[in-house]
Amino acid sequence: MAHIDALFNSKQYVGPESLAELCFKKICNNLDIISIKGKHGQRSLIRGLVFPSEICDKIIEFAQKCDNIIVDDDFFLIFEDIIATRLRRVKVTNSKISDISVGIIANHHVTHLAFNDCEYLSKLSIEYINNNSKNLQSLSFRGCHNVNPVDLTSYIDSSVNYLKRGYVFNANNLRHLALERVQVAPEQYPILLSGLTNLTHLDLSNASNIGNFEFYSSVPYLISLCLYNVKIIGDPHAFVENIIKLKRLKHLDISHANHANGIYKNSNQILAELVNGLPNLLSLDIGGTNLAGRGVAEHPIRDNTRVCGGGGGGDDYYYGLCDIQGLACRVNNPLQYLGLYGTGDGACRRHDIPAKVISGDANDQQILIAARVCMDNKPDLLQKVLNDLYHVFRYENCQRMDQALCTVLEAMEKHLSEKHIQISGSATLFYIVKTKDKCQLVGQMKKRIIGTLLAGMSAHKDEETMMRNSCLALCQFRIPHDVMSNYEPLVKVLLHSAKHAESEGFVQRIGIYLLNSLACQVEGKKKRLLGKLGCVGTMLKLVQYRVDCSIFDDVLEVAWSTMWNMTDETPINCQRFLDEGGMNLFLRCVKQYPSKEELLRNMMGLLGNVAEVDALRPHLMQQQYVSVFANLLRYDSDGIEVSYNATGILAHMASDGIESWSVEQPSRDQVLSMMVEAIERWDLSAQRNINYRSFLPLLRLLDVYHTPECQHWAVWALANLTQVYPNKYCSLVEAEGGLEKLNNLLTDGRPYNRIKSLALSVIVHCSPNNTRWKQQETLQSSSDAEYSFDG
Repeated sequence: MAHIDALFNSKQYVGPESLAELCFKKICNNLDIISIKGKHGQRSLIRGLVFPSEICDKIIEFAQKCDNIIVDDDFFLIFEDIIATRLRRVKVTNSKISDISVGIIANHHVTHLAFNDCEYLSKLSIEYINNNSKNLQSLSFRGCHNVNPVDLTSYIDSSVNYLKRGYVFNANNLRHLALERVQVAPEQYPILLSGLTNLTHLDLSNASNIGNFEFYSSVPYLISLCLYNVKIIGDPHAFVENIIKLKRLKHLDISHANHANGIYKNSNQILAELVNGLPNLLSLDIGGTNLAGRGVAEHPIRDNTRVCGGGGGGDDYYYGLCDIQGLACRVNNPLQYLGLYGTGDGACRRHDIPAKVISGDANDQQILIAARVCMDNKPDLLQKVLNDLYHVFRYENCQRMDQALCTVLEAMEKHLSEKHIQISGSATLFYIVKTKDKCQLVGQMKKRIIGTLLAGMSAHKDEETMMRNSCLALCQFRIPHDVMSNYEPLVKVLLHSAKHAESEGFVQRIGIYLLNSLACQVEGKKKRLLGKLGCVGTMLKLVQYRVDCSIFDDVLEVAWSTMWNMTDETPINCQRFLDEGGMNLFLRCVKQYPSKEELLRNMMGLLGNVAEVDALRPHLMQQQYVSVFANLLRYDSDGIEVSYNATGILAHMASDGIESWSVEQPSRDQVLSMMVEAIERWDLSAQRNINYRSFLPLLRLLDVYHTPECQHWAVWALANLTQVYPNKYCSLVEAEGGLEKLNNLLTDGRPYNRIKSLALSVIVHCSPNNTRWKQQETLQSSSDAEYSFDG
């Protein structure tokens, strides 16, 4: 076990992705590049393509990371042709593949094969592997409950009579074997391991009963033995006597996640016998047991064997320099690694421990080592370790933040289906990104964090705690800038949360705030995608629930704000709003909440976007709507915004001409008169809570000479914005041809004087001689340049 700094490779999280990685992602997200899809979803490799194992293995690896690919039997048909494709190292995780896919993979005579959480595999998979095992060096089944035989002497469990044929695995060259949750009787292990004489690494984690390991002679060349969560039911001394027959053993794991299953009588004696009997031992994990002793002075251990480092048989040895009495013989020959996570009596906090690297919970270094050790094969223990890491960030000060970040990301990526790992990981990520200087997070790292959070949210979208943690973590980033590469997955999971999370709950609330932030700061295609994914309908359902229940809260306001933002210059979303009953809810909200300024502003802003669409204005030309718009012209409780938006809606409607005004009451003339009255009440120097990306809708109204009142509203808006925010809006007026239209107003005889006066003020504001605008523009440009340089 190397030093802790060598355990974490942060380079994989920083810097740009390699060209190879980008190519594999492209292929896996577009499998039609290499394969043809049949009528029933099955795939086949395009004729003429030939791929070596270096490519095929990576395609399988990257395909399992893609959200839009289901790695199932249809997918593995791509590799059915063993001439055109080659497989060597294959790992399949959390897949619904059947034995058919195992047969396809095994036909390639693979060297390394691992299946994790593939619940539909059966014992037939073993037979497919046996038929093509001449090159097999490593085999692993974890979480595949139907694969492991239960009774090797019965036909009931399998169609194969293992007892009669004398073996389970026919793989003479196998070096590594991992079988999780084996349930055979202790006396049947010689059959289970028969013929595996070259085995050097054996993992029997969570086996139900291995007796006293009497079958040690079946695996005489073991270098590594993992018996994680295996309770020793028989005589522990007999168990130790059998284990120490494996003199080549370098790595031994007898740790437990449940401390109650790791209790030994005479624990110091047991550990001493074990360590004394394994002279080549480098790594030992006794986490979750009492083998570390109580850490207090006890009677000396009588050892009738020759102990490590010298001494004669039959002598008593007093160990004063070791706080774990059973390891006293390793004081001058410390272990490379000692696992003490979860041991009793504070073993990991003791001072004199004969090991170079220690896992435990005494500090962040020990916790990170514990996470590294149980990363791949101990998800139940990993969840506990991540909880400890979370508490370090919440209540203490983590000294190894970069390593912690790498650890959490890797844990969440490797154990996507483990709910509690995702919850603990997302909580820790929140504290990491909250604490860490954002400037130190390079783009690739931000992308990795956000992608990992989103994968966890998508896999556990109905888990409130997971969604809360992840949304809080995402709020630490710049929205939407940092999430653009994951824009669609984020929108989908937030919409699900908005629809299905507890009404009026925190998760629903923060999800809608994030959706509003996304809708506010994106344009074009991204706004249309929001509508396509159902954002308008989702927001309207939230509104309807609150109107039906007479609830007024911030969610109601933000739902309308989100629709306002997503309909901005996006006609298709405006159409969706009308098609899904938005106007009826608008009327109900106005009636129920007539004095809620923010709500009225948001609703009127949205309808202003609808009114800008020529084809949709006829839908607004109904007496019930026009009456509300006209009444709101007099609204001034919040300043000018509600009245301003109401005037804008009516200006766009009036711009279609007299013949298009089909409402008798209020009449067109009454409305136009009320519009002018409202405009003249507004303060031309008022600060605004509004953001224009384009002035084209306003500039279109400058050409409506048949109804000067429409021009009046548009030119007032330009005058206000260019006076209050010259550095932001003067250049926009000029860029979109506004100055020419304004000059035309000045020379035309139809607009009345007030319109011309306002038009002249806009021209003056935007004049090259306007030093205020130029100074502010120069300062803004300088600031932008400096920000870009720092970034």
